[in-house]
Amino acid sequence: MTYLSIENIGISFTRNGRTNEVLRDVSVKIAKGEFVSLIGHSGCGKSTVLNIVAGLLKASTGAVLLENKEVNSPGPDRAVVFQNHSLLPWLTVRENVSLAVDKVMKGKKTKAERNEWIDHNLALVNMTHAAERRPSEISGGMKQRVGIARALAMEPKVLLLDEPFGALDALTRAHLQDSLMEIHGRLGNAVIMITHDVDEAVLLSDRIVMMTNGPSATVGEILKVDLERPRRRLELVEDPTYTHARAEVLEFLYARHAKPAIAA
Repeated sequence: MTYLSIENIGISFTRNGRTNEVLRDVSVKIAKGEFVSLIGHSGCGKSTVLNIVAGLLKASTGAVLLENKEVNSPGPDRAVVFQNHSLLPWLTVRENVSLAVDKVMKGKKTKAERNEWIDHNLALVNMTHAAERRPSEISGGMKQRVGIARALAMEPKVLLLDEPFGALDALTRAHLQDSLMEIHGRLGNAVIMITHDVDEAVLLSDRIVMMTNGPSATVGEILKVDLERPRRRLELVEDPTYTHARAEVLEFLYARHAKPAIAA
């Protein structure tokens, strides 16, 4: 059953009398609980797709439907985690999460219930111990954990991740990938993630949407990743399904990224 439907979206920008078509006829259907990654070369419009789904940009053509209702403006049913954590530096970790919870749930939950919910989401990302620290007092990986906790605390129907681990060192990135897999397994929410990392896409995703190069970028190919969950990275190093999926993505990116008719 389709939960989130991206239907033939396109977007163009006009500057100094010249029109640039960034996306053309991008269509993806995503089921509830599915983890989908968008991958492609820089400038192929991945972040533009994510921003249209988030309601931060309005498509020139096409539509985004969530549970059969069109969405074209920001809303708490779609939470975004950016590469830059965007935490407010004068607030503690707990207060940063509380800001989102109070905004979305005031009137729906009592103060005590909201406090309990904040604690629950900090525990999900293993940040309970740092609840009273400020962003300047925690590491980059911990800041991203708080950003994820803040997004999850809004109880979004769709979690949107824009290269959330791109600025982190390899070890921190691996720990957060494992945490994200565990959280997604528990919550079963729909996730769309942008990444440049082929291994990350294969490890985390149920399907990988490979974008052609711009201008007029579109979906070149969609690869299903037939790996059972839960996934453990060390066990997948020599798994033939993993290595095949990785090879398929690499081959698309280096050989077929420019021509969707060939990629189809």
